[in-house]
Amino acid sequence: MRLSWLLSLPAVLSIASALAIQKRDADFYSVRTHMHKDMSGRRGDPTEKYFHESTFHPHYDGRFADHQLGYRERKQALSNLIQTYLATFSDIGVETWLMHGTLLGWWWNRKILPWDSDSDVQVTEASMHYLASYYNMSVFHYKTPRIPEGRDYMLEINPHYVNREQSDKLNVIDARWVDTTSGLFIDITTARYNLTHPAGAGMMSCKDGHEYRDSYIFPLRDTFFEGTPAKIPFAYKEVLEAEYHQKALTLTDFEGHHFDDEKYEWIPVPEKVEPENEEQKQEEAKKEEIKVEQKQAEPAQQAAPPAQGQQQMEEGIKPSASGSQPEIKKDDSTPQIARQPAESSPEKSAVSKRAEPQQPAAQRAAEEKMAKRSRGRN
Repeated sequence: MRLSWLLSLPAVLSIASALAIQKRDADFYSVRTHMHKDMSGRRGDPTEKYFHESTFHPHYDGRFADHQLGYRERKQALSNLIQTYLATFSDIGVETWLMHGTLLGWWWNRKILPWDSDSDVQVTEASMHYLASYYNMSVFHYKTPRIPEGRDYMLEINPHYVNREQSDKLNVIDARWVDTTSGLFIDITTARYNLTHPAGAGMMSCKDGHEYRDSYIFPLRDTFFEGTPAKIPFAYKEVLEAEYHQKALTLTDFEGHHFDDEKYEWIPVPEKVEPENEEQKQEEAKKEEIKVEQKQAEPAQQAAPPAQGQQQMEEGIKPSASGSQPEIKKDDSTPQIARQPAESSPEKSAVSKRAEPQQPAAQRAAEEKMAKRSRGRN
């Protein structure tokens, strides 16, 4: 009896495993949190496609979000996303490693690239079977100093992961770790051994078209990413150069950011808007010429004196009785003009002379009469 039970055990386990990984229709109404409208592209996608990205951005899950996050908010949400993912997979004993743009971010400063809007990781085929059997559609709640309000993260397995062929173009992502608050997610792909690869034994491939020799991946290296223990491929530099070329490992200006070696951080730089066509370039050049001409004309306008009659009316100057010097009409409401450096220009000299206080004409005429009388007496 015991022997027959042991013989039937593998069959029972295989049936239980098959039941565990059957397709679960995780539609909007079965998983929604605070949303009242499904913003995923489910209606416009082919029926064979399992994961449906949002209608407003391909890196958001439309079941949980209806808008994109801002720059800083997105960076923080992505950091929390990868931290919770790495911590969860470590707790449940599933080996996972950083890949693609996330690995490139690790190369630079052990952080997510600030212009990135998702993360990429990989697992083995055995690990994907395990996740599908025991953790599909599981929700993990995290409440940490960085997430004081608490947040739920959902692990969702694509039932098409059992299809190992790269021809399944609609389901190249095997699983996702989804932030049910922001809609951001991590793409999880499976690295499978390709037994029929022309390069021979030891070749691994993913459904998204990436291929590696297993000696480039294993043994995995231990490191830190976003302050959390993580793993990366053994030959990480060769993997990055094969995907992004060597320039990506040294180029310090990219996507509107500059890498600061002292701060060890990508810093956003103001982006100069370039004219799109030749007409716009010519218009911009004309505008610059006009600005230069206006700046050059301003000093000349300030230096050139106005017509004498007009200037006298504007400055409140009355012609003197003798006609020699004008009289300045005092106006206490007019602010004083700052002194200018002495120049050799005769026009400016004349202006400065007129600006000096003059003796009233009546007083000057009286003094002249008194002087004539005194000379006549003598």
